[in-house]
Amino acid sequence: MRMNNPFRYFNSSPEEIRLTVMMYIRYPLSLRQVEDLLHERGIDICHETVRFWWNRFGPIFAAEIRKRRVHQRSYSRWRWHLDEVFVRINGETHYLWRAVDHEGEVLEVFATKRRDRKVALKFLKRTMKRYRRPPMIVTDRLRSCRVAMKVVGVSARQECGRWLNNRAENSYQPFRRREGAMARFRDIKTLQKFATVHASVHNHFNPDPHLTRRDDFKQNRAAALAEWRQMAA
Repeated sequence: MRMNNPFRYFNSSPEEIRLTVMMYIRYPLSLRQVEDLLHERGIDICHETVRFWWNRFGPIFAAEIRKRRVHQRSYSRWRWHLDEVFVRINGETHYLWRAVDHEGEVLEVFATKRRDRKVALKFLKRTMKRYRRPPMIVTDRLRSCRVAMKVVGVSARQECGRWLNNRAENSYQPFRRREGAMARFRDIKTLQKFATVHASVHNHFNPDPHLTRRDDFKQNRAAALAEWRQMAA
């Protein structure tokens, strides 16, 4: 991927920046915990530097991951799972929408203050613009989703069931662990930004959520790490 060098104004090496961003986003660690772990590796930075680096480089890495994965995968036969989860920000209830494919890979995340028809329609259009229309969409019984799918013209592809949407609900578990380590979010913009970056990084390092052989797992892990080290290179 051709792009301007985003590391050109930083004294730290690109390897150190990539390692810091990966540790903070991928694992449920706080800023100071990442600082301590990096100190053991001989990298002396402040926890505020960790915050600045993930805010600066996280969206860059996430955008590159999404671009590569969309071009590499054949998504015409995907089945989507749509769901929303409650997120508390400064005592107020917000909603984090998520679209997940049949293998558990996160396609799109969308943070909103409401979950009415207008928001559901915007989320559907936003996801379909990037991934086209799937043959089947599994949702819960939220009326906003049913109305929005009727407006888009895919109501015949909707499927609802008691346990059918477990794929989307289980996909929130890594995000919930990160939310706890971050002591929740301060505003909806930060929620949207981090959720998008976290979803892309999680997809990158977990390409096969189902059970795989140990040899295949090691090869996939090595390939993911090698590709991460080339991000924004």
